[in-house]
Amino acid sequence: MGIQSAMFSGVSGLNTNAQAMSVIGNNLANTNTLGFKGARTVFSDLLSSTISGSGGISQVGRGVNVSVVDNIFSQGTFETTASSTDVAIEGDGFFLLKEPGNDTTFYSRAGAFRFNEDGYLVNPEGFHVQGKAYDADGNLIPADPTDIYVPNAGLVPAKATDEMTYNTNLDAASEIPAGGWPAWDPDDTGTYNYTASTQIFDSLGESHIVSMYWRINDPATNTWDWFYEVPDANGGAGMQGQGAPQLVFNADGTLPDTDGDGVADPVAGVLPAIDWQNGSDPTNLTVNFDCTQFDSDSVVIAQDQNGYAAGNLTSVDIDGTGTVIASYSNGEMVNIASLVLGKFKNPNGLSLAGSNLYTATNESGTPRVGLPGPELGNIFTNSLEQSNVDMGQEFVKMITIQRGFQANSKIISTVDELLGELINLKR
Repeated sequence: MGIQSAMFSGVSGLNTNAQAMSVIGNNLANTNTLGFKGARTVFSDLLSSTISGSGGISQVGRGVNVSVVDNIFSQGTFETTASSTDVAIEGDGFFLLKEPGNDTTFYSRAGAFRFNEDGYLVNPEGFHVQGKAYDADGNLIPADPTDIYVPNAGLVPAKATDEMTYNTNLDAASEIPAGGWPAWDPDDTGTYNYTASTQIFDSLGESHIVSMYWRINDPATNTWDWFYEVPDANGGAGMQGQGAPQLVFNADGTLPDTDGDGVADPVAGVLPAIDWQNGSDPTNLTVNFDCTQFDSDSVVIAQDQNGYAAGNLTSVDIDGTGTVIASYSNGEMVNIASLVLGKFKNPNGLSLAGSNLYTATNESGTPRVGLPGPELGNIFTNSLEQSNVDMGQEFVKMITIQRGFQANSKIISTVDELLGELINLKR
C-alpha cells in the first residue's frame, strides 16, 4: 500500500501542476486584454496518513491539491488613446455596467467605452455604463445609478436670457456730462460717461443686443445713473429708459455690503418686459451691476448672460472627474452624468463573468458605490488600463511548474519499476 500511495501522490502532483499551467496559460493569453487581472495558483498538501515506527507515530503526506486560484488586483499600466470616452481607473474601484433587459450589475476595470446608435454609453459588448445623472440646473440627482444616456437627435432647445451681469469699473475721475442734462440720448455721447452692449437671446433662440449707459449724477456722493436701450425688431429705436435703483459707491470705490457678510453686493435692476415682436415669449430681464468706482478708466472687466440659442450636438466627452459632458454647436456644454465606481472589501471574492466583467458574490461583499475620488479611485481620460500580467514572472513560473510536473511523472515511473520488481519476486 505504501508504494501505491506514492503513485497516487505523483498523480495528484500531475493534476495540480496541470491546473497551474492552465492558469499561467490564461495569464499569458490575456497579456493584451484591457483591464485584465492575472491569477496565481496556491497549492496545499493533502491529508496525511499515519505510520508507526520504532521512534513512535509519524505522518506521511498523501499528495498535493489546488487550494485556491487568486486574482491579483494590482494596478495595471495606462495606455494613452485618442478617444475621449476611453477612461482608466487609478485605485481599487470598478466601473458599473448593466446588460439591457437584465438587472444584474456587472463590474469591470476595462474602460473602452463609446456611445451606441441609441445614445447610450456602452462597452464593446453593449453593456450600458452606469452613472448619476444631472438635472436641468446642473445638479446631481440624488438617486441610484442609471444608464448614461445622451439624446443625439434634433436640437438642444434655446434658453431665453433672464439675467445678465456687468463687472465694470466706472472712472472715479468722471465729470458730469456737459450736454443734455438731465436728458439722456443714446445718440449723443455728451449725455453719458460710458456704454457697453451685450448679446442676449429670446425664447426662440434669436439673438438681440441690449445696451447699457452709465452717467455720473453726483461726484460728491459717488452716485451714478444707468440707462438701457433695446432695439426693436427692425433695428430701430425700441425700448429706452432710465433704470433703478441708482449706483451709490462707498468712499473706497466699492458698492455697499447690504447683507453684512463683509463683501460688496451687486445692485440689481429689472427692465420692463421686452416684446421682441417675433412670436417669442416676452423677456423679463434682470441686470446685475457688480461695479466699482476706482480712479481708473471706465472698462467692462467681464460680462455674462445666461441664455443661449438652439444648437446641434457636436461631441460628448468624459473629463478627469468622470463627468460626461455634451458639447453643442451653440457653444453650450451640458453636464449629462457622472460615472460611478464600486469598491469591494474582498475583490478576490468576485466571480468572473467573461468579457472583462465580474459579478458580486457573498464572499466579495456589497460594494461601496460613489463618485470617483481618492477613496474609490481616480479617473484618467484618453487612457486605458492594460493587463497587469508580468510576462517574465509568468515564464519563470512556467519553468518551475514544468519541472514539478516532470518530477511527479518520475514518481509514477519509479513506482511502476518498483511494482515490476515486486511482481518479479515470484519468478
